[in-house]
Amino acid sequence: MTADSEFAAVALPLLPAIARVAHALTVDDADADDLVQETFLRAYKHWRTFERGSDCKSWLSAICRNAFFEQRRRESRSTAVEDQELESLAAARLHNSARASGVDNMFSRLDLGPAIARAIEALEPRYRDVVVLVDVEDFSYEQVAEALGIPIGTVRSRLYRARRQLQEALLAFAVDAGYATASAPIRPE
Repeated sequence: MTADSEFAAVALPLLPAIARVAHALTVDDADADDLVQETFLRAYKHWRTFERGSDCKSWLSAICRNAFFEQRRRESRSTAVEDQELESLAAARLHNSARASGVDNMFSRLDLGPAIARAIEALEPRYRDVVVLVDVEDFSYEQVAEALGIPIGTVRSRLYRARRQLQEALLAFAVDAGYATASAPIRPE
């Protein structure tokens, strides 16, 4: 089998999965299309480095993320500080507020698909990347750590924070949908 036919047989069927990853990263159809194109161009160029029998989806996702991060790094630089204790306190406050508002069981009463999609798109890219890979694409923590080039602890930390932010957004959606009581509105802190 030639390299071209092997690439076509192994990598190209994964195009829809990589397109979903690219869209989750960019949250823009045109940018996602450009990112998918760049990903597959790089993958084709470096196909000889792909280890036969390994997970091609992870390999392509890593290329996609690296291309995205390179582009984003060129555009701007930012530094983030994460504090697990503050995140835990905020999550506990939010949960208690949801319970007091009567929306703690809203997930079983609402069709949250569109709200979840909007909430994921609103996340900062570093959190969105992790939550999409783990919760949507079903990657393991190890695969995400490898794909993003970060420690597993950072994957867990970002996933925890992303899920808390999603919880806040979905609880706000519940309030807008009329599931909160008037006497105890949700106040995320």
